[in-house]
Amino acid sequence: MQTVLVTGGAGFIGSHTCVELLERGFDVIVVDNLINSSKVSLERIKQITGKTVTFYPYNLLSKVEIAQVFAQHAIDSVIHFAGLKAVGESTKTPIAYYNNNLTGTLTLLECMQNAGVFNFVFSSSATVYGENNPSPYAEHFPLSSTSPYGRTKVMIEQFLQDIFNADPRWNISLLRYFNPVGAHPSGLIGEDPNGIPNNLMPFIAQVAVGKRQKLSIFGGDYPTQDGTGVRDYIHVVDLAIGHIKALEKLNLQTPHSIEAYNLGAGKGYSVLDVVKAFEKASNQTIAYEIAPRRAGDIAEFYADTNKAKDKLDWSVELDLNAMCRDSWNWQSHNPNGYST
Repeated sequence: MQTVLVTGGAGFIGSHTCVELLERGFDVIVVDNLINSSKVSLERIKQITGKTVTFYPYNLLSKVEIAQVFAQHAIDSVIHFAGLKAVGESTKTPIAYYNNNLTGTLTLLECMQNAGVFNFVFSSSATVYGENNPSPYAEHFPLSSTSPYGRTKVMIEQFLQDIFNADPRWNISLLRYFNPVGAHPSGLIGEDPNGIPNNLMPFIAQVAVGKRQKLSIFGGDYPTQDGTGVRDYIHVVDLAIGHIKALEKLNLQTPHSIEAYNLGAGKGYSVLDVVKAFEKASNQTIAYEIAPRRAGDIAEFYADTNKAKDKLDWSVELDLNAMCRDSWNWQSHNPNGYST
């Protein structure tokens, strides 16, 4: 039985990935400082799976604490989710983002190397493609970013390439997510953003449940089917399964490698597509207004997913209706998230 360390395992994507790991017989250790997550999610994971994770409320910036985890457990692989993640916030507090995301990752990698653990799955992002590449985004496109958050993802990918070049014992998957939404079908775990949601789906869900008055749609004059921005949305359960596939690939492949994979649906939905699908799923009316475009937003982006299909045998199975249904199931049963 393999033991996987999941950093940020109490968060949105991390908790769903822990469920998939446990259901496939992996032992799971979670390190999470709970800055933007809740320990309640770990209790809910036990409700879903009947299994517990070993939990450490540690910060990746503490080398002593992280080294202790590796000393106490025979860890086979690491899935690294932990990090600050809000694009807008990162432009206001870049020092905090660079320190947390870059230094924390370097500390983790150093502790892995010292413990002889070289299988690494990194939670990257489609933000690494910047603003100037055409859709669909393919893994070989040049990387850039317009925010400190996005730049931390680009830099960490570069760290990992350099580390692999220096030591081929490393075996690395870079998973570039598009727009994760939805929730576990049980309604027990889901997205629980701090304060005002940065992302579309949780904002719509909070309007539907009466927590927010209306949705602001930024830009109604893009060259798209209905004038609103088009994005590639992926159900968080499909995304979690993508991590299992990446881990299985690392366990089987020789020689070792570093590979990037897009995890997305491979097609786009407009903001109004999402609003209409959510209204149908929730039987609620979503009040909205068209607001001016935001600086840096582009008309559409979506993934080229051929590499993940070919190399990982992975593709999405859950459509927009399932994303909205499961988001509403989570939000309606947990109107205040984990603090309900």
